[in-house]
Amino acid sequence: MAALTNFVAFVVLALSLFLAVQARNRHRPSLDYEDRNEEDGPNYLIGVGRGDVTGPAAEVNMMGYANPSQQSSGIHFRQFSRAFIVMDPQNTTRTVFVSVDCAMISQILKIEVVKKLKPLFGNAYNESNVCLSSIHTHSGPAGFLQYVLFDVTSLGFVRESFDALVDGIVASIQRAHDNVVPGDIYLNQGELQDANINRSPTAYLNNPEAERAKYDGNTDKNMVVLKFVDQHGAGMGMISWFAVHCTSMNFTNGLISGDNKGYASLLFEADMNTDSLAGQGSFVAAFAQSNEGDVSPNTRGPHCQDTGLPCDLETSTCNGKSELCVSPGPGVDMIDSTRIIGEKQYSKAKELYNADMQVELSGPVQFALQFVDMSDVTVHFNSSYSAKTCKPAMGYSFAAGTTDGPGSFDFTQGDTDGNPFWNLIRNIIKRPSAEEEACHAPKPILLPTGEMTFPYAWQPDIVDIQLLRWGQLVVAAVPGEFSTMSGRRLRDTVQRAVLSKGLPDDTEVVIAGLSNTYADYITTYEEYQVQRYEGASTIYGPHTLAAFQQLYSQLAQDMVMEEAIDVGPSPPNLLSRQLSFLPPVVMDTTPLFRHFGEVIDDAGSTYHTGETVSVRFHSAHPRNNLQTQPEKMQKTVRQRRSLFRFFSWAHKKIQKFFSDPEEELDGTFLTVERKKDDGTFEVVHNDASWDTMFKWKRTNPVLGYSEATVTWTISPDTPSGTYRIRHFGHSKNLLGEITPFVGSSRQFTVSA
Repeated sequence: MAALTNFVAFVVLALSLFLAVQARNRHRPSLDYEDRNEEDGPNYLIGVGRGDVTGPAAEVNMMGYANPSQQSSGIHFRQFSRAFIVMDPQNTTRTVFVSVDCAMISQILKIEVVKKLKPLFGNAYNESNVCLSSIHTHSGPAGFLQYVLFDVTSLGFVRESFDALVDGIVASIQRAHDNVVPGDIYLNQGELQDANINRSPTAYLNNPEAERAKYDGNTDKNMVVLKFVDQHGAGMGMISWFAVHCTSMNFTNGLISGDNKGYASLLFEADMNTDSLAGQGSFVAAFAQSNEGDVSPNTRGPHCQDTGLPCDLETSTCNGKSELCVSPGPGVDMIDSTRIIGEKQYSKAKELYNADMQVELSGPVQFALQFVDMSDVTVHFNSSYSAKTCKPAMGYSFAAGTTDGPGSFDFTQGDTDGNPFWNLIRNIIKRPSAEEEACHAPKPILLPTGEMTFPYAWQPDIVDIQLLRWGQLVVAAVPGEFSTMSGRRLRDTVQRAVLSKGLPDDTEVVIAGLSNTYADYITTYEEYQVQRYEGASTIYGPHTLAAFQQLYSQLAQDMVMEEAIDVGPSPPNLLSRQLSFLPPVVMDTTPLFRHFGEVIDDAGSTYHTGETVSVRFHSAHPRNNLQTQPEKMQKTVRQRRSLFRFFSWAHKKIQKFFSDPEEELDGTFLTVERKKDDGTFEVVHNDASWDTMFKWKRTNPVLGYSEATVTWTISPDTPSGTYRIRHFGHSKNLLGEITPFVGSSRQFTVSA
């Protein structure tokens, strides 16, 4: 009997192992292809993927400007994670570069992404070969970083923001993994003019004249483009690196947006994925960030809002006030400015992508990562002189903001003296030690964050430094915002290091900004002395850049020579300690005899291209369901059956029970639909589209009333026909039950 039991147990175990292996293999890319040889076959195995990372679209503070009044209130277009896997043709070494439409990459974000990848792929993807880099949009939900300073205005940690990012990034990597095929990568680069300016020119001018003379201007105009093609030459994806802040949308904006880089991605993907909805299609185009620390898209330059005159150059003030000094973008408003700067990046990237003369990447795939305690690095300048970095601290000019988003009170940029009143307020919170003040000089410390530990750390001590190599291209993934000249120095440092170890002279180095961890800004030593916003936000003191140059130089040499690398001290995982004071959604209701999805203000009967359709609905809180976009969205839907419209609760129950299964679309709060000849409707726009907007507002906080307004600006190329607009949402009752609902406008005609 015992033998029989053991035999059965063995069979069950063997079967379980077999099924587990089969399941695991389903997640492995198919790496075999016919007629490949080492000389003539594709140089790499490559995969691309996209995932929706759009967070809560209502009543959550937005990340970037640190303005408590900037709360999410809808969606202009969705935010995405775009993943690119590069492997050698033997499948021995793999790397992942991910460009994410968010403000920055949180340390805890990468920790959690790697954790979620492990049960899917084992050790294939880890902290060393996965690089997460953000585009630095200032129009996305906050609350996803693990350090206190970054979560103050969001009322602490926001789980919905965090989960949306983690899940979307993991999904993009999964899809890229599943799409791996033999292919090639081509590199091209060229200059893009009139798309950026330096917002701290006086700090830049403090750099040595001889160094400045090597360059044409005070911002980098160079765009680097990678073209990913399969073994048949068909386009799979594109990465563009260009240095410019995603601050075309200003701090008055409440709509989730990928800003200028997100829009450039939509344009490029729309070109390559014909007949696909926004955010859909196999081609993936990332407009990644670079050394944009002091680089603004608001090209008209800083002017006083009250007089129209230029601001004071050194302090960026108007009559001593920073609040009035703002740099407008090139458009008539922030949306138009986003369009202009986005189109410029898209057009240049497309030109470089389609150019005949491109460099085909070939050679090893390599990667290297090291964790470093940046609060305690000794920088060796020569045999007789060294210096140290400092514990993190923020200077006075940090509170002054920038000409993209000015601060408040009487803080000004360029402050090297401090203020007795604010020193008194600061000392109530935490007085900096004498050692810290001396280390950061000439920065007057406003917040000694490195010495503040309640309720947990305020800024990181330990950061990641990382390098990826794909043949003749080395990607320097940096944990913050490098200024123009800082980025140039780091590029030169890494290039010298890899060339010294035998890499070819045509090796290029690109800066991938805001990667893996956010450690604020990195200026040159000379720029730091001026204490503009960027210098005041260089948190490890005046020798921060020199420390990074020293570290990246050694890491680059070790990577090329395949030396053993000391990974260094592990960063803390503070996820379990996060505090949140953001109120939850209590309930949603509608006025008596109204129902969720019911139209308040309907569309007109006839429109022409160039006009805007607007429909207002009774709605519910968008945080009840983020409507995350799936990999593929259905496009054809049947007409909605008109059901009983009694009381709100009755309508919800009936609608849930009787509505068509195709009625409720996942992945969008809205659709614009065109009627086909057979009477069905086809989705032509969703809420990831540039042409639509989803705006939400609470009309009665006590009773839980809210409204949603959906707008569609009809583009000139829209076909004539019959259309309708629909709104999708989920309501929450007092018991916490979530119920989906759908609302539809009347049908209307569109003509040229």
